[in-house]
Amino acid sequence: MSLKSTAIRDDLFEYLIENFSGENDILRQIKIDAIEKGIPQISISPEQVKFLQLLIKSINAKTVLEIGTLYGYSAIGMAMALPEDGKVMTFELEPDRVELSRKNIEKAGLSHKIEVIEGRAIELLPNLLESIDLDFVFLDADKHNYYKYVKMLDERLRVGGMITADNAFAFGYVLDSAPERDPNEVKSIKNFNEKFLTMRTIL
Repeated sequence: MSLKSTAIRDDLFEYLIENFSGENDILRQIKIDAIEKGIPQISISPEQVKFLQLLIKSINAKTVLEIGTLYGYSAIGMAMALPEDGKVMTFELEPDRVELSRKNIEKAGLSHKIEVIEGRAIELLPNLLESIDLDFVFLDADKHNYYKYVKMLDERLRVGGMITADNAFAFGYVLDSAPERDPNEVKSIKNFNEKFLTMRTIL
């Protein structure tokens, strides 16, 4: 029995994508369109889409909150896993990305399931949380506030709900300091990991 996880070689990665991708034709096309528009390719990967969908379905989630819409890729992927009366609320700071996301969501036929909220999530969330309870949360932006988001959102998370987060290794710098990374960002992710590693699911 191996004491380490199997290393992902290129051929194994291709096998993973071929067999465990959550990406359909719509998601594939909006990714291509985003590349042509010069949008940074920092969205989650196809196999992560599948993993999020599995988690959402496993807890019968209906109300999902996302921090960081980018161009709508992950929001669309998560909405696909929700029932017809499910809802994804996703925050995006950049106006041009808000507009692009809404267009992509409309193309996917999911405008009735996804609401893109423009602005700083850390400032707008308190008002939103007064009127909703959450089943599932996905953090994928504003990394230096990860820990603050968790403390804020955990109170509105239903029993059995999940808080998940991308970039839990802080882009590879969670154990180191590096001049190219914001130290507050790395610190926040480390605090997030330490508090919730055994309690929450971290991507």
